[in-house]
Amino acid sequence: MHNLGILLSRRGSNFLAIADSVASGRIPDAQIAVVISNLAAAPGLTAARQRGLNAVAIEANGRKRAEHDAEIIATLQAHNVDLVCLAGYMRLLSPGFIQAFPHRILNIHPSLLPAFPGLDAQTQAFEYGVQATGCTVHFVDEQLDHGAIILQRSVPVLPTDDPHSLAARILEQEHIAYSEAIARVLSDNYQIVGRRYTPKPEG
Repeated sequence: MHNLGILLSRRGSNFLAIADSVASGRIPDAQIAVVISNLAAAPGLTAARQRGLNAVAIEANGRKRAEHDAEIIATLQAHNVDLVCLAGYMRLLSPGFIQAFPHRILNIHPSLLPAFPGLDAQTQAFEYGVQATGCTVHFVDEQLDHGAIILQRSVPVLPTDDPHSLAARILEQEHIAYSEAIARVLSDNYQIVGRRYTPKPEG
């Protein structure tokens, strides 16, 4: 059984989609071992507790990032977490955090990376005038929105779209893509080659 650790800062809609996929078997042989937020009032923690999951608030309280991350790392390790999934976690991870879980931290970003990294990706795409955007699930490395891409899903930009409607349709695809990516990583049938995540050779 693979143990997932979820990090979130707000409502965690991607966390809820992952939890539903675990419960339904779409992510096989997995369980959510712990849900952690940097904000005690995060609605995602309440939702986790309502589902009977371990939910922990670890607030920074003015500490340096590395010190705060060290407590989160210790909590994830105490729950024997195999894979860390960022689900709207609004803090950058320290190098020490990434080194503690090499190629075992996933993030989802609302664009077709490497296009439109950083904040407000949907608005960036809309204002740039692209005809299609989407979402990307990728491994986390020490650069922002940069690690090896696991999978992407495309979303057309409609003539009637505004940034809000575009973001809503991208989010629908995020909920599907994240679970698919987690199942792919846990299957151990893929490998990272450079920055590509490709099927392992048969035999």
